[in-house]
Amino acid sequence: MSDKRRWTAEQIPDQSERVFVVTGANSGLGLATTRALVRKGAQVILAVRDEAKGRRAVARLAAEHPGALLEVRKVDLADLDSVRAFSAGLHSDHARLDVLVNNAGVMAPPRTLGAQGHEVQFAANHLGHFALTGLLFDLLEAGDNPRVVTVSSPNHRQAGIFFDDLDGERTYSPMRYYNQSKLANAVFGWQLHRRLVAAGSPVRSVLAHPGYTSTNLQTSSPVGMVKFVFGRLLLPLAQSPDQGALSQLYAATAPDVEGGQFIGPDGMGELRGAPKRVELAPRAADAATGRRLWDLSEELTSVRFGFPAPA
Repeated sequence: MSDKRRWTAEQIPDQSERVFVVTGANSGLGLATTRALVRKGAQVILAVRDEAKGRRAVARLAAEHPGALLEVRKVDLADLDSVRAFSAGLHSDHARLDVLVNNAGVMAPPRTLGAQGHEVQFAANHLGHFALTGLLFDLLEAGDNPRVVTVSSPNHRQAGIFFDDLDGERTYSPMRYYNQSKLANAVFGWQLHRRLVAAGSPVRSVLAHPGYTSTNLQTSSPVGMVKFVFGRLLLPLAQSPDQGALSQLYAATAPDVEGGQFIGPDGMGELRGAPKRVELAPRAADAATGRRLWDLSEELTSVRFGFPAPA
């Protein structure tokens, strides 16, 4: 990979006639990603939990870019029934999908359970995106140069998967369980890559992280000290959503990106900067952990991808 210090959203290739789904697209990184893609001619489906906020985002984008191809579709990633309904609607109206950006996230709320009874960060950040990817996989395989971009975090490097207390019934810490969900994203993205290669699929699985970016992720869910530290104390160090979105935009559009790569900022501590290839934590690529999480995710979501685990 060449030096990406000068890579900006202006270097995104023409995306005309390409169809993207971006989860959490009405604000923050998702909105910045959508705006950059629309500028390059992409058709973007905003997958949002709050349709009213999604429509307001589309109105702003359409005013900035008359003729932009935009749709708003409701999905609550913490509710697998909602994920299935979103997939069914997309299949009714679209024959293919070129890029899925698994961007939406929940960060460090008080212990909360999703619709199916799973801890909400694990449910929304991991299980919902796992199910969404599987349910849309046939549309992706019909796409042109198709990719799945899953957004993780540097925090995955200090995390574990609490298989014996997945939902925090015994010991819950908001940040520890956020970190668990971000490790799950990394494990999923890597495992998906390995399985796609083994199956000879044209779909590429790429991972990305935004570094430390100022979005409502730090203020909408966290409480107490986490909200103070990330939503106020450290905020002057954060980069803008437009800058933070560059890693996932690069992963989604750059011609030289390969499956299995992890794209993050090139600055100190990967907190900010231009996109470059960064390293996954060894535990994210651990084969036993990957198989265990994949099998568990299939069991909890009842979604199966239809190709076997690699040897």
